[in-house]
Amino acid sequence: MTHVSIYVLDQKRAYDFYTNKLGFKVIKDVPMPNNDRWITVCPPEQPELEIILAPLTRGLLPKDTIKVLKELVEKGTFGVGLFTCNDIFATYEELKAKGVEFTKAPRKEFYGTEAIFKDDSGNWFSLAQLV
Repeated sequence: MTHVSIYVLDQKRAYDFYTNKLGFKVIKDVPMPNNDRWITVCPPEQPELEIILAPLTRGLLPKDTIKVLKELVEKGTFGVGLFTCNDIFATYEELKAKGVEFTKAPRKEFYGTEAIFKDDSGNWFSLAQLV
């Protein structure tokens, strides 16, 4: 897989969150019709993975579907993925200091040590240091 979409409520806020708080690198930022932008970012160590910050305003989906998706994102329904790191406790403290909201502090699990955080739209992610 080379690209994955994350539905975001506000693309400008998401851009700030993923670049300034998570430290992701911008791969593409291209203007599109209707004041949208095609924005892809990546974790610094994974330039081959482009994460599309997809606003829920795009006309690619029917309006009723967009409405439902927006409500689900706002409720924090989507667990979008797993990010790994080498030192979860240092990464956890660094991200917390930048204002990232964690719903689970690092805790030992059978597969490693995991914390859970939310992005600015409400999507949640695992952050893990694997065994």
